[in-house]
Amino acid sequence: MLSAFPHAMPVEGLIGGLMIGVAAALMLLGLGRIAGVSGLAARATGIADGGAPRGIALAFVIGLPLGALIISSLAGGIETRFPPSIIPLLIGGLLVGYGTRLGSGCTSGHGVCGMSRLSPRSLIATAIFMASGFVTVALMRAGGLL
Repeated sequence: MLSAFPHAMPVEGLIGGLMIGVAAALMLLGLGRIAGVSGLAARATGIADGGAPRGIALAFVIGLPLGALIISSLAGGIETRFPPSIIPLLIGGLLVGYGTRLGSGCTSGHGVCGMSRLSPRSLIATAIFMASGFVTVALMRAGGLL
């Protein structure tokens, strides 16, 4: 079906996308809050005072890995690959955290929730996320890292 992407899982991707959309819609319609993971994580950890109620934020943040664990156990395991050293993961995490503060939100808040509301700030932020990803992949391929 997708000869250029032999490991693609389009049905699973569609189902996952629908689940993300439903979760975002429930947060927005039920609580009047954006389902941005960085904002919810900040609220759950006590870094931020505003936003969703702390219990909701905790449930959302705990539900992310818990949901992945449930799906992994039902699907018979999911193949993951990590770098041999934890240092790139820590640096990447710090850069993502800094970027979410700098951009007033993360890819889930801007890309899923903001784009669906046609927020000009989110449209620009998502275009920058995508362009940065394209450039990063192109540079990594040119450098033989991918």
